[in-house]
Amino acid sequence: MGHVLHTLPEGNEPVFGVTSLDNLLYVLRYDKTSEQIEVYDTDSYRLQRCLTVPGLRSIDDMTVCAHNSCAYISDWSNNCIHRVELPHGADVTNWPVNDVPVCLSVTDTHSVLVTCREVRKIKEFNTDGKLLREIQLPQDVTSPHHTVQLSNGQFIVCHGGRRDPVLRVSDRF
Repeated sequence: MGHVLHTLPEGNEPVFGVTSLDNLLYVLRYDKTSEQIEVYDTDSYRLQRCLTVPGLRSIDDMTVCAHNSCAYISDWSNNCIHRVELPHGADVTNWPVNDVPVCLSVTDTHSVLVTCREVRKIKEFNTDGKLLREIQLPQDVTSPHHTVQLSNGQFIVCHGGRRDPVLRVSDRF
């Protein structure tokens, strides 16, 4: 059985995203007034700094790409993805998804997968926000939440269906 080694000392708001790169832990809290990502040292759990993400409103998920040294944040209120340069957040951009983004993942080729629950789609973007492709999910994928791509090109989709909540799907139906 595991045991707790450390807990984050700061903040009372719920955490909606957590990811790491090198020896830093990036924490995204749900706070209606905050446009920030908290950055902690992974060894000491001490707050190092906060990165400002202008326009960040309604968050759902966050992931990181080590290859591009950036974090991606889904913002369902603005229907966009925010891209934040790491480790210092000097460059922050965003791009429209044109649907409501939910969860995010990064592929082996360093593109960003955005799961769009309401329209049952997976959208793949490059790191600059160019739409590479859209994959319409089958009817039995009722409420897709999170998607990851396997090395063979297929996708694992977690969805809210009562049967088979985790499915493997292909972009060739």
